[in-house]
Amino acid sequence: MDPCSKTGKLRSQLFSCKPLALLLEEARSENRLRKVLGPFQLTALGIGAVIGAGIFVATGAAARNVAGPALMLSYAVAALTCVFAALCYAEFAAMVPVAGSAYTYAYATLGELFAWIIGWDLILEYGVSSAAVATGWSAYAQSGLARLGFALPPSLAQGPWRYDEVAGGLVGTGALVNLPAVLVTAVLTLVLVRGIRESSSLNTAMVCIKVAAVLFVIGVGAFFVSATNWHPFAPFGWSGLTFFGHPVAGQVDPGGKPVGMLAGAAIIFFAYIGFDAIATHTEEARNPQRDVPLGIVVSLAVCSLLYIGVVAVLTGMVKFDQLDVHAPVSLAFRVKGLGWAEGMIAAAGVAGITSVLLVMMLSGPRVFLAMARDGLLPRQVFGVVHPTYRTPWRSTLLTGLCVALLAGVLPIDFLLHLTNIGTLLAFVIVCVAVLVMRRTYPGAERPFRCPWVPLVPALGIFSCLLLMFSLPVANWWRLVGWLALGFLVYFLYGRNHSVLREASRVLPS
Repeated sequence: MDPCSKTGKLRSQLFSCKPLALLLEEARSENRLRKVLGPFQLTALGIGAVIGAGIFVATGAAARNVAGPALMLSYAVAALTCVFAALCYAEFAAMVPVAGSAYTYAYATLGELFAWIIGWDLILEYGVSSAAVATGWSAYAQSGLARLGFALPPSLAQGPWRYDEVAGGLVGTGALVNLPAVLVTAVLTLVLVRGIRESSSLNTAMVCIKVAAVLFVIGVGAFFVSATNWHPFAPFGWSGLTFFGHPVAGQVDPGGKPVGMLAGAAIIFFAYIGFDAIATHTEEARNPQRDVPLGIVVSLAVCSLLYIGVVAVLTGMVKFDQLDVHAPVSLAFRVKGLGWAEGMIAAAGVAGITSVLLVMMLSGPRVFLAMARDGLLPRQVFGVVHPTYRTPWRSTLLTGLCVALLAGVLPIDFLLHLTNIGTLLAFVIVCVAVLVMRRTYPGAERPFRCPWVPLVPALGIFSCLLLMFSLPVANWWRLVGWLALGFLVYFLYGRNHSVLREASRVLPS
């Protein structure tokens, strides 16, 4: 018996589902976001979110401390995992063209509690990843300013804490705040409030700049690759699998965290979450049934090829243990005497990371909006759409404030570890939701169908869980803490204000 049906014996509020017909009716209502995005803009949003942090920030730390040159395969494994999840996302996005992404999909298939969990995870994903990218932007911007003879006071150049890899915790730096990270967050927040058309145009321009820079890095850097730098190819091993902190396969570092090719895939998985951002903008697509799946698949394919190419070049130009964890691309070109290109790469890096930050901060408020429409968050704050700009302006301002606070005080290493596990859990739930939706709504119109069901969703579930268990145990505890806070908010507020619950009170029993 279907627990989501009105006659199901197990139909409690926690597991009651939002009917597909209601979602489609909401998609046709007038209180919607502005539909201005075409296939090119949606693909640019995906590339804008994916290309940037992984190449210009995370590559150095992951290659140096976790995977070595085998990071090339780490990116391939992470990309394959994303392909499975992306095909599931694409089916849902074409079926239900409303804001909310995986949160909305879970509500229609698994019930309100699972929807809340995945929505809460997406808030973590977009908020914390935005802060991580903002700190990377600060490092690149300061590197460029230093070449021009400008330097910020040490107290304003970084946050008050840094992440100690050996201790596995935060230690003081003596600084006050990462001022550049706070400033870029504030500026982009104002752009996002102004409107989706302006935000998308800015993102598209920056995407063109950074894709050109990435192709330049691959094309020029290939002439300076030395195959000896790829030996040993996997200095930390091929796996790096743990089970809640207990090693199962592979090595661990002095701090007890797994290292190796699989562990590298889990760490850099953060760089691939851009296609998820495309799904959050389904409501703003002109032809979502066609363009959203196309944008998801094309952006993921393009970005995967660029990532693997750049990692191959970087680890071939410079020995992996000599890469800079903050600006690896610029350092590699400097070491090879290509200083004339360093400034251009740094500028493209700033543009690239800016577009990542823009898309991440653009997506989070859309999830807030979907949850507020369902009554799970206060509508007066998160559910208000600006009458002129047609943007969720209050939640955008609140998101900007939180991101600025995190980016201003926390280091990038700590933030990167915090976001991956929540994203992987969201992908697991989406893959499960496709299997459930095929069973509960077998005759529903599917403009895009995930191929080879149930094989593809099952592979998505398996690969995401595999990467989750390749993360340090501290990530699990952070996830547990975040979910505990989420359950507190849900049971104190969301459960009592749920629109679905209010509607069920007037339905005949």
